[in-house]
Amino acid sequence: MAIIARLAVFLSCIMLLAAPVMARGLQCVPYARDASGIAIRGNAYTWWDQAAGRYARGQAPRVGAVLAFSSVAGMRNGHVAMVSAVISDREVLLDHANWSRRGGIERGVRAVDVSEAGDWSRVRVWFGPVGGLGRTVYPTRGFIYRDAPEAAPAGPTDIARAATGPSDPRGISTLVAIDL
Repeated sequence: MAIIARLAVFLSCIMLLAAPVMARGLQCVPYARDASGIAIRGNAYTWWDQAAGRYARGQAPRVGAVLAFSSVAGMRNGHVAMVSAVISDREVLLDHANWSRRGGIERGVRAVDVSEAGDWSRVRVWFGPVGGLGRTVYPTRGFIYRDAPEAAPAGPTDIARAATGPSDPRGISTLVAIDL
């Protein structure tokens, strides 16, 4: 009986010590936002669409970019992870949270592009419990970069408007021809 009581006290102490560690865990969204400086909020699967017009997006990995995972049955809120190193055009290291264990933070985790087109639309990611790349292939939307999106090229009307000279009091403008 005394052994059972001691075991119960020991286990309760372990649980008390583990609770604060679990409370400090993070979800992937606040971790990726803080680590990357990309100020997007909401579920991870919404990041790609939210980034349109605010941040540059693409299919090539860059250090500091966020890889946006799609929503799938086992990961309905999607996932986001920051690229910490580019190993090759088909392999990166990721920093992310809430992947291998609930609330856990992982740094330098291997991710491999397994898409046929080499466009990072399908990836496999290192998974702690198996100690290697997981078997699951996850669909992704692409990379969100910290820089602003490129401005759309000016159309003919914009060029003509920018090329007009000052008008005189009679409302006459001088149109300057520009050879593009």
